[in-house]
Amino acid sequence: MARPSSEIVEIRGASPSDAVAIRALTRAAYAKWVPLIGREPLPMLADYDRALREHQIDLLFADAQLSGLIETMIEKDHLFIVNVAVAPSRQGRGYGRRLLDHAEALAAALRLPEARLTTNKQFAANIALYLRLGYAIDREEPFMGGVMTHMMKRMATA
Repeated sequence: MARPSSEIVEIRGASPSDAVAIRALTRAAYAKWVPLIGREPLPMLADYDRALREHQIDLLFADAQLSGLIETMIEKDHLFIVNVAVAPSRQGRGYGRRLLDHAEALAAALRLPEARLTTNKQFAANIALYLRLGYAIDREEPFMGGVMTHMMKRMATA
């Protein structure tokens, strides 16, 4: 579903008062994966009060409704994308792509050569999206009874 052309979409930094909303959105977004992998994905278990202190979390609002988020960590040689989540009722509108573009612009502004992320190998739709957006599979490794897929994308250099 394409997003309506009249929709107003904004991305802003999260504050500590957003922790409850971040937790709720993330739990809703990842709930569909629980039956597939037999456990809650790590973002569903995260301490978002702590994450807000230690990471950058940016929120995407569509028509003033919290619709998605991206959580990043700045490393010395890359930007690590910890979590991308879009509310189930708002999926399919390009918000995930828009959030990834936002993170990549941050990486470029910081002159970081790469953006990296990890995902569960069974999240095939997510991996397909990342591949379409220019990410490559770097490696895979066993993780909690499954396989963690590490992906990366080189940023354009100035």
